[in-house]
Amino acid sequence: MTTFIQTLIVGLRLGSIYALVALGYTMVYGIIRLINFAHGDFIMVGGYSIIFLTPVMKMLGLPLWVAVIPAIIICALVGMMTELVAYRPVRKNGTPMTALITAIAMSLFLENVAQAIPAIGPNPKVSNQIFPPSGIKIGSVTMEWATLLTIIIGAACMFFLYEFTQKTKLGRAMRCVSEDKEAATLMGINVNKTILVTFAIGSGLSAVAALMYMSQYPKIYTTMGTLLGLKAFIAAVLGGIGILPGAMLGGIVIGIVESFTTTYVSSSLTDTFVFLILIIVLIIKPAGLLGKNTGEKV
Repeated sequence: MTTFIQTLIVGLRLGSIYALVALGYTMVYGIIRLINFAHGDFIMVGGYSIIFLTPVMKMLGLPLWVAVIPAIIICALVGMMTELVAYRPVRKNGTPMTALITAIAMSLFLENVAQAIPAIGPNPKVSNQIFPPSGIKIGSVTMEWATLLTIIIGAACMFFLYEFTQKTKLGRAMRCVSEDKEAATLMGINVNKTILVTFAIGSGLSAVAALMYMSQYPKIYTTMGTLLGLKAFIAAVLGGIGILPGAMLGGIVIGIVESFTTTYVSSSLTDTFVFLILIIVLIIKPAGLLGKNTGEKV
């Protein structure tokens, strides 16, 4: 029983990280129908930002996790710059296929630029202990503070984003642009500004995901966002891409599947089980767990 509870806790923690990344994916896809494959590399930007800001936090006598605040700003600026320079011209003059190719190109571009920066380079960087190693006891199992905070922060981000999109003026503008850009323009909504803000929010979440990732895996490298971003994308599709609660649900499912596969089957089959579950779910329910199958009007 102890092993089961420990495995479940690890799965929830890992799933919460995937969920945080998937929320960024699903926000961008929900508003412009673009699979932003560069989103995983924003996590890499957030991770390196936190590492380089750690000495500043120490010098100021602040907790190391406070570095996530300027890291959020850096990631948001990188996301906005990516939208302005790479995606906006393609949205105006390109096709969905060219937009997809541009997203893949931006991912490779960010990774190679990071490797070319002398302070980063190709070698991994090891982060400091961000949260205290202690925790709380749940029966015979100890849940570390990093694990508890990861789960709480993941759920809180999903809740606040959902409330933001449902109850604020900007959030309603995002939903309008997602439904019909032309109609939103006629209603006086600045579509480009709304899309830019969406990129800023989604990219800022990458820094939070990077903080949670580093608290569990203290090694940061330039290609870390590739597999992490892919699994988060799978989580978004599994839950129903474009649906915020679906991103959270998909991330938790993927995290739990990985954790139990590693413990009870084999760590080498973890990715196999993740993709297998995705295939099964999409065969049974192509729109995802929380998505609705809608027919195309002709």
